[in-house]
Amino acid sequence: MRPEEARPRLARLGFRADDVETLANHFLDAEARGSLGHGLSRIEWLESWEELDPRPRPRLLESKEACERWDGNGALGYLTLEAVVRAQLENPPERARLVVCARTFPTGALGYWVRRLADAGFVALLTATSPRRLPSPDGGEPLVGTNPLAIAIPSGDGSPVVADVSMGAVTHGDVLSGRARPEQLVPFGGGQAHKSFALAVGLQLFVDALVPEEGYGAVLLVARPGADPVPAFRELAAGTRLPGDRRQESLK
Repeated sequence: MRPEEARPRLARLGFRADDVETLANHFLDAEARGSLGHGLSRIEWLESWEELDPRPRPRLLESKEACERWDGNGALGYLTLEAVVRAQLENPPERARLVVCARTFPTGALGYWVRRLADAGFVALLTATSPRRLPSPDGGEPLVGTNPLAIAIPSGDGSPVVADVSMGAVTHGDVLSGRARPEQLVPFGGGQAHKSFALAVGLQLFVDALVPEEGYGAVLLVARPGADPVPAFRELAAGTRLPGDRRQESLK
């Protein structure tokens, strides 16, 4: 798919103009960063949904200084996280806030959401659950989702560090886009895969404990930083490409 096709095809699915922009911006950013499994191939994936409903809107159920609760309410997880991020930017916490999102799927490249918060000067951590796709390294049926974890740290030099890691050796998006085989969707780490599996289990149960509603969820922590460690770390890294640094790649 060519980049210029993204918005017209999303519009044909019935999404509102602002939702078309949200989705297109997410997919095009993933393409530009080389995360093709979260890029334009996801539009074809959405087109394959027989029961896709572009009309629902996420709902804010509870809003306090230190916590918020959201319900996807049938909207795509991308649109729920867009609403959540905008809400944090419009009404930021005095110190820190935990945001719990029920029925929030699919969530896309989590680094995209925390990067926007870091660009505004906030520390952010985000995780989300998904269908059970990862088996234990010992074998058996899939027990947990790929359960990505994204962490963003703002920087006084304007270039935040953004770490975004799925617990799978490949992502489900890689399988959907034909870049990986289904049997490759296992915990990463080879002989040390028990470590990523343990983290996937921990994240699964962490989100499930905070999101009792049926379906998949996401949990975001957003906080004001008390220090600015990134510039000194970049100097220490001496030119090493750090997590979240953009590759010099162009869209094709």
